Amino acid sequence: MIRLDNVYKRYRYHGGAKWVLNGVNLEISQGAKLALIGANGAGKSTLLGLIGGMDQPSRGTISRGCRVSWPLGLAGGFQGSLSGRQNVRFVCRIHGVAETMLAEHMAFVREFSELGESFDQPVKTYSSGMRSRLAFALSLVFNFDMYLVDELISVGDAAFRVKSRGAFQGLAQRAGLIMVSHDETTLRTFCTEAVWLDRGQIHQFASVDEALHAYRVSRQQ
Repeated sequence: MIRLDNVYKRYRYHGGAKWVLNGVNLEISQGAKLALIGANGAGKSTLLGLIGGMDQPSRGTISRGCRVSWPLGLAGGFQGSLSGRQNVRFVCRIHGVAETMLAEHMAFVREFSELGESFDQPVKTYSSGMRSRLAFALSLVFNFDMYLVDELISVGDAAFRVKSRGAFQGLAQRAGLIMVSHDETTLRTFCTEAVWLDRGQIHQFASVDEALHAYRVSRQQ
C-alpha cells in the first residue's frame, strides 16, 4: 500500500510561492489501477513524482509498502555525460541487479529502445524521443509492484508506440498502475478507479468515467 498523510507541496519562485497540493490524504492499494485526472498545472505530475520519491513534500508524509517505479514517461533522470549503456549499468546496480545479469539487461534495453550505435553515445546528445525510449526500455527490466505512468503511450514514433503499448499491457496485467494521461481512451483501458486533482485537493471516484464527468462539469462552470 502507498499512503499519503496530510501532504502539502509548495514551489517557490521569484517574488512568491505556489501551493500545488494542500493537505492531500490518499491510500492506494498495491494492485490498484488508478488514473490521475486534472487540468494542466493541477499538479498531476507533481503528485506522481512525490509518490515515486523523485521529490519530497513540503509538509506531510508518504509511506510505500511496495516497490514503486519512477514515472515511466520521465526521461530527465539520466547523467548526460554518460552513455546510454553506462546509465543502464548504473541504474541496474542501484537496484541490486547481479553482475551476472548486467550484460543480459543491457542487451535487452539496447534492442528494445532501438538506439543502435547511439546506445554508446552520451545521453546529452540524445533527442527527447531517444531519452524516452531509453527510459521506457529500462523500466521493463525491473519487476515493480506499482508502475507510475506519465503519458507513456506517447513515447517514440508510431511503430515504437505500438511496441511499447504491447509491452505495457503485460506490465498492467501483473502490477498496479498510477497513470497520468490526456488520452481518455488510454485511462479507460488501463484504469478502474480515479482521482481528480483540483486546486490542490483530491476527489476520489470508483470509476474513471465518474471522475471524467466531474472534471468536465467543473470546466463548464
